[in-house]
Amino acid sequence: METTQKSNERVRNATSDEQNAKIDNATYENVKDYGHKGKVRINARLQELEQEWDIERMIELNASSLALTGLMLGVLVNKRWLILTGIVTPFLLQHAVQGWCPPVPLFRKLGFRTRDEINREKYALKALKGDFKNVHDAEAAWSAAE
Repeated sequence: METTQKSNERVRNATSDEQNAKIDNATYENVKDYGHKGKVRINARLQELEQEWDIERMIELNASSLALTGLMLGVLVNKRWLILTGIVTPFLLQHAVQGWCPPVPLFRKLGFRTRDEINREKYALKALKGDFKNVHDAEAAWSAAE
């Protein structure tokens, strides 16, 4: 039996190499930038990362908002609006199975990251902050986060 891919891997596999590289480079640049700002600024960034919405959460918000809107308009305005709910829910199913649905490329271009991508930045910053031994620069922190 095939092993099911983690959601984060499915999203990365469904995203272009170019877009994944842009996201990875931006994350690495964040690590380099905060490496020079000290522990207080790193702690503040870690708090920001705790609040950052990952792509899964954004997909859930998008799909549920559209489905609910279609349902409400279908009941209150015209039954034809139920088509919106009928279109959105299979896309959500497709995302659950394949890690891709029509909004994924847009959300990735907007910079939404997977939880693993966010965690990679968190661990690299923690390493720079001194939470792990023998990590003193951005390159070593980035490697430790891999």
